[in-house]
Amino acid sequence: MPTTEYLKIPRERVGVLIGPHGKTKQTLENTTQTTIEVDSEAGSVSISPHEDAEDPLSVWKARYMVKAIGRGFNPEIALKLIDDEVMLEIINLPDYVGKSKKAILRQKGRIIGKDGKTRDIITEMTGTYVSVYGKTVSLIGDMEHLQIAKEAVEMILNGARHKTVYAFLEHKKQEMKLREIKMGPPL
Repeated sequence: MPTTEYLKIPRERVGVLIGPHGKTKQTLENTTQTTIEVDSEAGSVSISPHEDAEDPLSVWKARYMVKAIGRGFNPEIALKLIDDEVMLEIINLPDYVGKSKKAILRQKGRIIGKDGKTRDIITEMTGTYVSVYGKTVSLIGDMEHLQIAKEAVEMILNGARHKTVYAFLEHKKQEMKLREIKMGPPL
């Protein structure tokens, strides 16, 4: 069994992690069969497994859920990480644009788009959830769709025009539909 995991989340996200009257934290604990301790002042979180936890990965799943909430996701979306097929990907903006606050702000704006249009298109075309928070862009989805969404975000970060990114997403969506048709309906 895994031992206790420790991580930090932004202090302003601690309230979201705990939730009204501790409901969000309690839901996470019940779903993952873990105990979550939160230090509101430091934003540090410790996650320990229950002795009777059935899933040996429960602590890591809880860790990713807490991390997702810390990266700006709504707790309901973070809870989707309980599924083994669903993953969290965090893209660190300074890795692409350097430490310039202006460059980071500009790229965040490009990823979100006017009135959130670009982010919504990435979400709609790939079926992944996108959160732009702090100096990161985070994605939640299954492996195949997550890779496509990540590629689209990286295209934007590398200076591609939005039109080009939308065409790429449209092409990938068509490919996935064709693959589903060829495979036939699930049994």
